[in-house]
Amino acid sequence: MSYIDAHVHVWTDDYDRYPFGAEHNPEGANPKIFLADDILGHARPCGVERVVLVQMSYYQTDNSYMLDVMDEHPGVFSGIGVVDVGDSKPDEEMLRLAQRGVRGFRISGESAPKSWLDGEGVARMFRAGAEHRLALCPLIRPEALPALDRRCREFPDTPVIIDHLGLVGVGEGSRWEEEVEALCAMATHREVMVKVSAFYALGKGKPPYDDLSGLIQRVCEAFGPERLMWASDCPFQVQGEHTYEASVALIRDRLDFLSVAEREQILGGTAEAFFFLR
Repeated sequence: MSYIDAHVHVWTDDYDRYPFGAEHNPEGANPKIFLADDILGHARPCGVERVVLVQMSYYQTDNSYMLDVMDEHPGVFSGIGVVDVGDSKPDEEMLRLAQRGVRGFRISGESAPKSWLDGEGVARMFRAGAEHRLALCPLIRPEALPALDRRCREFPDTPVIIDHLGLVGVGEGSRWEEEVEALCAMATHREVMVKVSAFYALGKGKPPYDDLSGLIQRVCEAFGPERLMWASDCPFQVQGEHTYEASVALIRDRLDFLSVAEREQILGGTAEAFFFLR
């Protein structure tokens, strides 16, 4: 089977059509551009034929560039957008973007991990997610999981896809065992999934990333492969010593606890079922 990359960012230097948000200076973009052809050039030699785009932070809540890339490559790209969670009715924008093929919405709890999901606007997002099968996709560290757990109990039918293995073990003062247990405990919520991704940023951050085997095994045992999806987090996975092939190969070749069927599920089956089969 062909694989699916469930997390890629793209942006362009066409600032007239697609200006960066006020908080972002194009001089700080690294790389300067990362286009559809760039990701496909990395992905297709590794057997990856479809990609889930994640709205790049440079554009803030203007999803125009991601949507145009999706339109230009029908059937190749799906999308995870960003809406203003502080708006009184963010669910209305979610539904508008869903009409364009967006299947998830990125949210972040890094700045206020205890209160990041408070407020009626967030509740409306969770409610819309449940009613229309649209995922909320948190970029969070483990300390934000208790607040997410509370919302998942309140809205058990809302799909949730946690980015980058919950960033377990990242940052000063991390407590690996406690963080793994907290992430795995989220498996009690039947609609919670996890992206097995961003290997360059986790653990030792050194290819071939074998030190992540124990973490991935624990998460796989808790959630099952049908709730895990591999992703590269490109373009950041293809910088320095890191390569796209190494990211794919960790799942495809190196984790002895996975069967062939389980590898294929993580490398494509889970993402296909949620992002492409509608």
